Amino acid sequence: MTKVLQDIRVVELGTFITGPCAGMMLADLGADVIKVEQPGVGDPFRGYQGAQYSSQFQTYNARKRSLALNLKSPHAKDILERLLSQADVLLENYRPGVLDKLGFGWDAVHQRHPRLVYCSVTGFGATGPYVERPCYDTVAQALSGYLSQTMAPTPPRILGPAVADTVSGMYAAYGILGALVERGRTQVGRRVEVAMLDSMVAFGASAFAAYFADGQVHGPISRPRTSQSYALQCADGQWLALHLASVDKFFQNLTVAVGHTEWASDTRFASVLARQTHYEVLTEQLQKAFAQHDMAHWQTCLTEHDIPHAPIASIDQVVADPQVVHNGVFTDLHHPTQGVVKNTQRPVLYDGQRSASDMAPPMLGEHSRDVLYQLGFDSNAIDAFVREGAIASPKSPNTLTP
Repeated sequence: MTKVLQDIRVVELGTFITGPCAGMMLADLGADVIKVEQPGVGDPFRGYQGAQYSSQFQTYNARKRSLALNLKSPHAKDILERLLSQADVLLENYRPGVLDKLGFGWDAVHQRHPRLVYCSVTGFGATGPYVERPCYDTVAQALSGYLSQTMAPTPPRILGPAVADTVSGMYAAYGILGALVERGRTQVGRRVEVAMLDSMVAFGASAFAAYFADGQVHGPISRPRTSQSYALQCADGQWLALHLASVDKFFQNLTVAVGHTEWASDTRFASVLARQTHYEVLTEQLQKAFAQHDMAHWQTCLTEHDIPHAPIASIDQVVADPQVVHNGVFTDLHHPTQGVVKNTQRPVLYDGQRSASDMAPPMLGEHSRDVLYQLGFDSNAIDAFVREGAIASPKSPNTLTP
Protein backbone atom coordinates (compact mmCIF):
# COMPACT_ATOMS: atom_id res chain seq x y z
CA MET A 1 0.00 0.00 0.00
CA THR A 2 1.12 3.54 -0.73
CA LYS A 3 2.45 5.28 2.39
CA VAL A 4 4.07 8.54 1.35
CA LEU A 5 4.31 9.59 5.02
CA GLN A 6 5.75 6.30 6.21
CA ASP A 7 8.04 6.74 9.26
CA ILE A 8 6.35 10.06 10.12
CA ARG A 9 4.85 9.96 13.63
CA VAL A 10 2.09 12.37 14.62
CA VAL A 11 0.92 12.96 18.18
CA GLU A 12 -2.67 14.16 18.03
CA LEU A 13 -4.22 15.99 20.97
CA GLY A 14 -7.46 16.48 19.11
CA THR A 15 -11.18 16.41 19.81
CA PHE A 16 -14.36 16.67 17.72
CA ILE A 17 -13.44 17.43 14.08
CA THR A 18 -10.74 20.00 13.25
CA GLY A 19 -7.71 18.33 14.83
CA PRO A 20 -8.91 14.75 14.22
CA CYS A 21 -9.69 15.55 10.58
CA ALA A 22 -6.14 16.82 10.03
CA GLY A 23 -4.75 13.82 11.88
CA MET A 24 -6.73 11.36 9.78
CA MET A 25 -5.61 13.03 6.55
CA LEU A 26 -2.01 12.46 7.63
CA ALA A 27 -2.85 8.88 8.63
CA ASP A 28 -4.43 8.40 5.21
CA LEU A 29 -1.03 9.21 3.72
CA GLY A 30 0.68 6.61 5.88
CA ALA A 31 1.72 8.52 9.00
CA ASP A 32 1.64 6.76 12.37
CA VAL A 33 -0.93 8.91 14.18
CA ILE A 34 -1.17 8.41 17.94
CA LYS A 35 -4.36 9.92 19.28
CA VAL A 36 -3.93 10.95 22.93
CA GLU A 37 -7.27 10.85 24.77
CA GLN A 38 -8.54 11.34 28.29
CA PRO A 39 -9.12 7.98 30.05
CA GLY A 40 -12.76 7.13 30.67
CA VAL A 41 -14.32 9.53 28.19
CA GLY A 42 -11.85 10.07 25.37
CA ASP A 43 -12.65 12.32 22.45
CA PRO A 44 -16.15 13.74 23.19
CA PHE A 45 -17.20 12.68 19.69
CA ARG A 46 -16.97 9.06 20.82
CA GLY A 47 -20.11 9.28 22.94
CA TYR A 48 -22.51 10.95 20.52
CA GLN A 49 -24.60 7.78 20.23
CA GLY A 50 -24.41 6.65 23.83
CA ALA A 51 -21.30 4.49 23.52
CA GLN A 52 -17.62 5.13 22.73
CA TYR A 53 -17.70 4.25 19.04
CA SER A 54 -20.16 6.63 17.41
CA SER A 55 -20.32 7.10 13.65
CA GLN A 56 -19.22 10.70 14.21
CA PHE A 57 -16.04 9.47 15.88
CA GLN A 58 -15.45 6.85 13.20
CA THR A 59 -15.64 9.51 10.49
CA TYR A 60 -12.46 11.32 11.55
CA ASN A 61 -10.40 8.70 13.37
CA ALA A 62 -9.68 5.76 11.10
CA ARG A 63 -6.08 4.56 10.73
CA LYS A 64 -5.01 5.93 14.13
CA ARG A 65 -3.81 4.39 17.39
CA SER A 66 -5.37 5.45 20.70
CA LEU A 67 -3.33 6.20 23.83
CA ALA A 68 -5.55 6.91 26.85
CA LEU A 69 -3.37 9.30 28.86
CA ASN A 70 -4.45 11.42 31.80
CA LEU A 71 -2.55 14.65 31.12
CA LYS A 72 -3.07 15.77 34.73
CA SER A 73 -1.45 12.70 36.25
CA PRO A 74 2.07 12.91 37.77
CA HIS A 75 3.56 10.60 35.12
CA ALA A 76 1.81 12.09 32.09
CA LYS A 77 4.51 14.67 31.44
CA ASP A 78 7.24 12.03 31.29
CA ILE A 79 5.17 9.85 28.97
CA LEU A 80 4.21 12.69 26.66
CA GLU A 81 7.77 14.03 26.69
CA ARG A 82 9.14 10.67 25.60
CA LEU A 83 6.43 10.41 22.96
CA LEU A 84 7.32 13.81 21.51
CA SER A 85 11.01 12.92 21.47
CA GLN A 86 10.15 10.22 18.90
CA ALA A 87 7.53 12.23 16.99
CA ASP A 88 7.64 14.48 13.94
CA VAL A 89 4.40 16.41 14.50
CA LEU A 90 2.34 17.59 17.46
CA LEU A 91 -1.21 18.42 16.39
CA GLU A 92 -3.69 20.00 18.81
CA ASN A 93 -6.98 21.88 18.74
CA TYR A 94 -7.39 22.83 22.40
CA ARG A 95 -8.29 26.38 23.36
CA PRO A 96 -5.33 28.77 23.28
CA GLY A 97 -3.21 28.51 26.43
CA VAL A 98 -4.29 25.05 27.57
CA LEU A 99 -1.06 23.30 26.59
CA ASP A 100 1.02 26.21 27.89
CA LYS A 101 -0.38 25.55 31.37
CA LEU A 102 0.64 21.89 31.07
CA GLY A 103 4.18 22.80 30.00
CA PHE A 104 3.67 21.80 26.38
CA GLY A 105 3.13 25.13 24.65
CA TRP A 106 5.05 25.99 21.49
CA ASP A 107 7.95 27.82 23.12
CA ALA A 108 8.68 25.09 25.64
CA VAL A 109 8.27 22.20 23.21
CA HIS A 110 10.30 23.86 20.45
CA GLN A 111 13.17 24.44 22.86
CA ARG A 112 13.19 20.78 23.88
CA HIS A 113 12.36 19.29 20.47
CA PRO A 114 13.49 21.71 17.77
CA ARG A 115 12.74 19.30 14.90
CA LEU A 116 9.10 18.88 15.90
CA VAL A 117 6.43 20.49 13.72
CA TYR A 118 3.85 21.99 16.10
CA CYS A 119 0.37 22.63 14.70
CA SER A 120 -2.43 24.41 16.59
CA VAL A 121 -5.98 24.71 15.26
CA THR A 122 -8.06 27.39 16.99
CA GLY A 123 -11.39 29.07 16.45
CA PHE A 124 -10.30 32.67 15.98
CA GLY A 125 -6.50 32.60 16.32
CA ALA A 126 -4.01 32.58 19.18
CA THR A 127 -4.55 36.27 20.01
CA GLY A 128 -7.12 38.99 19.41
CA PRO A 129 -10.46 40.21 20.79
CA TYR A 130 -12.25 36.86 20.37
CA VAL A 131 -9.49 34.57 21.65
CA GLU A 132 -11.39 33.59 24.81
CA ARG A 133 -14.61 32.73 23.00
CA PRO A 134 -15.62 29.13 22.27
CA CYS A 135 -15.87 28.34 18.57
CA TYR A 136 -17.64 25.55 16.73
CA ASP A 137 -18.44 24.94 13.08
CA THR A 138 -21.53 27.13 12.81
CA VAL A 139 -19.83 30.02 14.61
CA ALA A 140 -16.96 30.05 12.10
CA GLN A 141 -19.37 29.70 9.18
CA ALA A 142 -21.40 32.64 10.45
CA LEU A 143 -18.56 35.05 11.22
CA SER A 144 -16.71 34.29 7.98
CA GLY A 145 -19.65 35.28 5.78
CA TYR A 146 -20.14 31.73 4.54
CA LEU A 147 -23.55 31.27 6.16
CA SER A 148 -24.84 34.45 4.53
CA GLN A 149 -24.30 32.68 1.20
CA THR A 150 -25.66 29.25 2.09
CA MET A 151 -28.39 29.69 4.72
CA ALA A 152 -31.91 28.84 3.61
CA PRO A 153 -33.81 32.12 3.14
CA THR A 154 -37.38 30.98 3.86
CA PRO A 155 -37.58 30.27 6.70
CA PRO A 156 -34.03 31.28 7.64
CA ARG A 157 -32.23 28.23 8.99
CA ILE A 158 -28.83 26.59 8.90
CA LEU A 159 -28.46 23.70 6.50
CA GLY A 160 -25.96 21.04 5.59
CA PRO A 161 -22.98 19.28 7.14
CA ALA A 162 -20.03 20.68 9.07
CA VAL A 163 -17.89 22.71 6.67
CA ALA A 164 -15.69 24.98 8.78
CA ASP A 165 -14.45 22.08 10.90
CA THR A 166 -13.44 19.98 7.92
CA VAL A 167 -11.99 22.86 5.91
CA SER A 168 -9.88 23.91 8.91
CA GLY A 169 -8.62 20.35 9.29
CA MET A 170 -7.67 20.26 5.62
CA TYR A 171 -5.76 23.53 5.87
CA ALA A 172 -4.00 22.22 8.98
CA ALA A 173 -2.87 19.07 7.16
CA TYR A 174 -1.75 21.24 4.24
CA GLY A 175 0.27 23.46 6.60
CA ILE A 176 1.85 20.47 8.33
CA LEU A 177 2.93 18.93 5.04
CA GLY A 178 4.60 22.17 4.00
CA ALA A 179 6.44 22.39 7.32
CA LEU A 180 7.62 18.78 6.99
CA VAL A 181 9.02 19.50 3.52
CA GLU A 182 10.89 22.53 4.86
CA ARG A 183 12.20 20.54 7.83
CA GLY A 184 13.73 18.13 5.37
CA ARG A 185 15.96 21.02 4.27
CA THR A 186 16.54 22.83 7.58
CA GLN A 187 16.12 20.09 10.24
CA VAL A 188 14.07 22.63 12.22
CA GLY A 189 10.33 22.40 12.88
CA ARG A 190 7.87 25.22 12.40
CA ARG A 191 4.89 26.43 14.38
CA VAL A 192 1.82 25.96 12.18
CA GLU A 193 -1.32 27.91 13.17
CA VAL A 194 -4.73 27.55 11.59
CA ALA A 195 -7.84 29.46 12.68
CA MET A 196 -11.29 28.25 11.69
CA LEU A 197 -12.33 31.84 10.96
CA ASP A 198 -9.37 32.43 8.63
CA SER A 199 -9.92 29.07 6.94
CA MET A 200 -13.51 29.84 6.06
CA VAL A 201 -12.63 33.30 4.75
CA ALA A 202 -9.99 31.70 2.53
CA PHE A 203 -12.41 28.97 1.48
CA GLY A 204 -14.90 31.62 0.34
CA ALA A 205 -12.26 33.83 -1.30
CA SER A 206 -14.23 34.42 -4.52
CA ALA A 207 -16.95 36.33 -2.67
CA PHE A 208 -14.37 38.64 -1.12
CA ALA A 209 -12.65 39.12 -4.46
CA ALA A 210 -15.95 40.29 -5.93
CA TYR A 211 -16.50 42.65 -3.02
CA PHE A 212 -13.04 44.18 -3.29
CA ALA A 213 -13.30 44.51 -7.06
CA ASP A 214 -16.68 46.21 -7.40
CA GLY A 215 -18.47 46.23 -4.06
CA GLN A 216 -20.67 43.19 -4.71
CA VAL A 217 -21.96 41.53 -1.56
CA HIS A 218 -22.73 37.90 -2.36
CA GLY A 219 -25.84 36.18 -1.04
CA PRO A 220 -27.28 32.66 -1.43
CA ILE A 221 -28.16 33.11 -5.11
CA SER A 222 -24.96 34.89 -6.21
CA ARG A 223 -22.77 31.89 -6.97
CA PRO A 224 -25.44 29.83 -8.78
CA ARG A 225 -26.43 32.89 -10.81
CA THR A 226 -22.83 33.50 -11.89
CA SER A 227 -22.03 29.84 -12.51
CA GLN A 228 -25.41 29.20 -14.15
CA SER A 229 -26.31 26.35 -11.82
CA TYR A 230 -29.85 25.05 -11.56
CA ALA A 231 -31.78 22.57 -9.39
CA LEU A 232 -34.79 21.26 -11.34
CA GLN A 233 -37.52 18.81 -10.43
CA CYS A 234 -38.44 16.12 -12.93
CA ALA A 235 -41.91 14.69 -13.59
CA ASP A 236 -41.29 11.78 -11.19
CA GLY A 237 -40.43 14.14 -8.33
CA GLN A 238 -36.67 13.54 -8.47
CA TRP A 239 -34.28 16.48 -8.59
CA LEU A 240 -31.49 17.09 -11.06
CA ALA A 241 -28.66 19.63 -11.07
CA LEU A 242 -27.23 21.50 -14.07
CA HIS A 243 -24.04 23.54 -14.19
CA LEU A 244 -23.67 25.45 -17.47
CA ALA A 245 -20.78 27.70 -16.34
CA SER A 246 -19.74 30.38 -18.85
CA VAL A 247 -19.43 27.89 -21.71
CA ASP A 248 -21.99 29.07 -24.25
CA LYS A 249 -22.19 25.74 -26.08
CA PHE A 250 -23.71 24.10 -22.99
CA PHE A 251 -26.65 26.50 -23.10
CA GLN A 252 -26.98 26.08 -26.86
CA ASN A 253 -27.06 22.31 -26.42
CA LEU A 254 -29.58 22.66 -23.61
CA THR A 255 -32.01 24.59 -25.82
CA VAL A 256 -31.95 21.65 -28.23
CA ALA A 257 -32.35 19.08 -25.44
CA VAL A 258 -35.43 20.78 -23.99
CA GLY A 259 -36.95 21.58 -27.38
CA HIS A 260 -36.72 25.38 -27.09
CA THR A 261 -34.12 26.44 -29.63
CA GLU A 262 -35.79 29.85 -29.77
CA TRP A 263 -34.19 30.64 -26.40
CA ALA A 264 -30.83 30.96 -28.13
CA SER A 265 -32.01 34.13 -29.91
CA ASP A 266 -34.06 35.49 -27.01
CA THR A 267 -32.31 38.69 -25.84
CA ARG A 268 -32.85 37.65 -22.23
CA PHE A 269 -30.82 34.47 -22.73
CA ALA A 270 -28.58 35.14 -25.73
CA SER A 271 -25.38 35.66 -23.71
CA VAL A 272 -23.92 34.52 -20.42
CA LEU A 273 -24.37 37.98 -18.90
CA ALA A 274 -27.98 38.11 -20.09
CA ARG A 275 -28.69 34.70 -18.58
CA GLN A 276 -27.17 35.86 -15.30
CA THR A 277 -29.36 38.97 -15.31
CA HIS A 278 -32.49 36.94 -16.05
CA TYR A 279 -31.53 33.94 -13.94
CA GLU A 280 -34.89 33.68 -12.17
CA VAL A 281 -36.83 33.85 -15.47
CA LEU A 282 -34.67 31.16 -17.06
CA THR A 283 -35.01 28.99 -13.96
CA GLU A 284 -38.77 29.18 -14.23
CA GLN A 285 -38.71 28.26 -17.93
CA LEU A 286 -36.37 25.35 -17.35
CA GLN A 287 -38.50 24.05 -14.50
CA LYS A 288 -41.56 23.98 -16.78
CA ALA A 289 -39.60 22.00 -19.35
CA PHE A 290 -38.13 19.49 -16.91
CA ALA A 291 -41.51 18.85 -15.32
CA GLN A 292 -42.59 17.19 -18.57
CA HIS A 293 -40.37 14.10 -18.25
CA ASP A 294 -38.90 11.82 -15.60
CA MET A 295 -35.31 11.66 -14.38
CA ALA A 296 -34.32 8.75 -16.63
CA HIS A 297 -35.41 10.67 -19.73
CA TRP A 298 -33.44 13.76 -18.77
CA GLN A 299 -30.28 11.90 -17.83
CA THR A 300 -30.25 10.18 -21.21
CA CYS A 301 -31.06 13.37 -23.07
CA LEU A 302 -28.55 15.55 -21.26
CA THR A 303 -25.81 12.97 -21.67
CA GLU A 304 -26.47 12.76 -25.41
CA HIS A 305 -26.18 16.56 -25.67
CA ASP A 306 -22.99 16.76 -23.54
CA ILE A 307 -24.53 18.95 -20.83
CA PRO A 308 -22.95 18.93 -17.31
CA HIS A 309 -25.56 17.41 -15.02
CA ALA A 310 -26.13 14.96 -12.18
CA PRO A 311 -29.03 13.71 -10.10
CA ILE A 312 -29.20 15.36 -6.67
CA ALA A 313 -28.43 12.07 -4.99
CA SER A 314 -29.35 11.08 -1.47
CA ILE A 315 -26.67 9.46 0.68
CA ASP A 316 -27.90 5.92 -0.01
CA GLN A 317 -27.95 6.64 -3.75
CA VAL A 318 -24.36 7.89 -3.63
CA VAL A 319 -23.19 4.64 -2.03
CA ALA A 320 -24.78 2.64 -4.89
CA ASP A 321 -23.77 4.96 -7.73
CA PRO A 322 -21.83 3.10 -10.47
CA GLN A 323 -19.02 5.66 -10.68
CA VAL A 324 -18.61 5.78 -6.90
CA VAL A 325 -18.49 1.99 -6.78
CA HIS A 326 -16.01 1.90 -9.66
CA ASN A 327 -13.75 4.45 -7.94
CA GLY A 328 -13.67 2.39 -4.74
CA VAL A 329 -14.47 5.39 -2.56
CA PHE A 330 -15.71 3.22 0.33
CA THR A 331 -13.97 0.28 1.96
CA ASP A 332 -14.56 -2.16 4.82
CA LEU A 333 -12.26 -1.84 7.82
CA HIS A 334 -12.21 -4.70 10.31
CA HIS A 335 -11.98 -4.06 14.04
CA PRO A 336 -11.29 -6.99 16.40
CA THR A 337 -14.21 -6.15 18.71
CA GLN A 338 -16.44 -3.75 16.74
CA GLY A 339 -16.62 -5.78 13.55
CA VAL A 340 -16.80 -4.24 10.09
CA VAL A 341 -16.62 -0.46 9.89
CA LYS A 342 -17.53 1.07 6.53
CA ASN A 343 -15.09 3.87 5.81
CA THR A 344 -14.53 6.60 3.25
CA GLN A 345 -11.09 6.34 1.70
CA ARG A 346 -8.79 9.23 0.87
CA PRO A 347 -9.62 10.94 -2.46
CA VAL A 348 -5.92 11.09 -3.44
CA LEU A 349 -4.40 8.23 -5.44
CA TYR A 350 -0.68 7.53 -5.71
CA ASP A 351 0.23 5.37 -8.71
CA GLY A 352 -3.37 4.24 -8.86
CA GLN A 353 -3.55 3.25 -5.20
CA ARG A 354 -5.93 4.79 -2.71
CA SER A 355 -5.50 3.38 0.81
CA ALA A 356 -2.44 3.60 3.04
CA SER A 357 -3.78 1.50 5.91
CA ASP A 358 -6.74 -0.68 6.77
CA MET A 359 -6.83 0.17 10.50
CA ALA A 360 -10.34 0.72 11.82
CA PRO A 361 -11.01 3.63 14.21
CA PRO A 362 -9.61 2.63 17.62
CA MET A 363 -11.40 1.93 20.85
CA LEU A 364 -10.39 4.22 23.70
CA GLY A 365 -6.91 3.27 24.90
CA GLU A 366 -6.75 0.34 22.52
CA HIS A 367 -3.07 0.88 21.80
CA SER A 368 -1.90 2.34 25.12
CA ARG A 369 0.32 -0.59 26.00
CA ASP A 370 1.68 -0.97 22.50
CA VAL A 371 2.66 2.69 22.32
CA LEU A 372 4.36 2.64 25.72
CA TYR A 373 6.30 -0.51 24.85
CA GLN A 374 7.53 1.23 21.73
CA LEU A 375 8.61 4.18 23.86
CA GLY A 376 10.80 1.87 25.94
CA PHE A 377 8.66 1.39 29.06
CA ASP A 378 8.64 -2.15 30.44
CA SER A 379 5.66 -4.17 31.69
CA ASN A 380 6.16 -3.23 35.32
CA ALA A 381 6.23 0.49 34.54
CA ILE A 382 3.15 0.23 32.34
CA ASP A 383 1.24 -1.74 34.98
CA ALA A 384 2.14 0.95 37.50
CA PHE A 385 0.89 3.67 35.14
CA VAL A 386 -2.43 1.81 34.83
CA ARG A 387 -2.79 1.38 38.62
CA GLU A 388 -2.04 5.05 39.23
CA GLY A 389 -4.51 6.23 36.58
CA ALA A 390 -1.90 7.74 34.26
CA ILE A 391 -3.03 5.56 31.36
CA ALA A 392 -5.92 3.29 30.54
CA SER A 393 -5.85 0.27 28.28
CA PRO A 394 -8.26 -2.52 27.39
CA LYS A 395 -8.14 -5.77 29.30
CA SER A 396 -7.22 -7.76 26.20
CA PRO A 397 -3.53 -8.65 25.94
CA ASN A 398 -1.19 -6.36 24.07
CA THR A 399 -0.35 -7.17 20.48
CA LEU A 400 3.34 -6.28 20.71
CA THR A 401 6.10 -7.99 22.62
CA PRO A 402 7.86 -5.81 25.21
